[in-house]
Amino acid sequence: MESYLPNSRRLVPLVYALACAGLMAPVTPSATAAVPPAVQTADVTAPALMLARSWHEGDSPSAYWVSEKFDGVRAFWDGKTLRFRSGTPIAAPAWWTASLPNTALDGELWLGRGRFDELSGVVRHLQPDEDQWRQVKYLLFDLPGAQGPFTQRVQRLNDLAAEINQPWVQVVKQQKVATAAALHTLLRSTVKAGGEGLVLHQADALWAPGRSDALLKLKTAPDDDARVVAHLPGKGKHAGRLGALLLETPDGKRFALGTGLTDAQRDSPPPVGTLVTYRYRGFTSSGLPRFASFLRVRAVE
Repeated sequence: MESYLPNSRRLVPLVYALACAGLMAPVTPSATAAVPPAVQTADVTAPALMLARSWHEGDSPSAYWVSEKFDGVRAFWDGKTLRFRSGTPIAAPAWWTASLPNTALDGELWLGRGRFDELSGVVRHLQPDEDQWRQVKYLLFDLPGAQGPFTQRVQRLNDLAAEINQPWVQVVKQQKVATAAALHTLLRSTVKAGGEGLVLHQADALWAPGRSDALLKLKTAPDDDARVVAHLPGKGKHAGRLGALLLETPDGKRFALGTGLTDAQRDSPPPVGTLVTYRYRGFTSSGLPRFASFLRVRAVE
């Protein structure tokens, strides 16, 4: 399907209706899919990573290590190159990566709470800005492909960070929380301080790519990621520009997302293939997110 051109006045109501109903024909997986453990594109292979599911309300967190969910950019170090979740290389300065080991690392590039947009601009440059990168931290939370349960992997991460001995390489602090009530108390205090939410790693779980209960996330309002597969034209006050993004979830479901977009984003929408984050409140009977609202572009690719 062709992307909608914001300056065009063409309207395709049938396409829009089918998109909203989830009845559009499948698109080419190589252009839109985001299914672990690996996605092959023309010149980039997405790394195999663990991906988080949402926390099950009412469950006990006692079997998990709990940490803050940082508002950053996921970054995978393959032993030689720093990469986005998509597999696209990140143009980090040579001095920034020189001390990283020849083993795989998984973590988050981070500037600070509430600075995601600023960080996105820093890591987007093809030529790194040395001064800006001096502020970027690499917050490590796992060793992809490593043996042993998560508790052991965290211990190894702390040993590695001590060997690296650089202020921008840090291990995410993990803590135990005994009850669901205590977990929500921690969530409220984290969000009040400017944090995004919490992440829970099952303490005895072995590393495995994809989504499972070994890695969970908890936020005050749930959100998830989906891939932009098309731009749908607007009507009425939005005629001549973007009306909605047609998104595809990792499990292949499609839905139109028109809420939460600014005028600037409608005039210059996220390109087809971009991974975006949306908030929602539950699911419809067909498994589509209910009351979905655009949050932001999630991955710089």
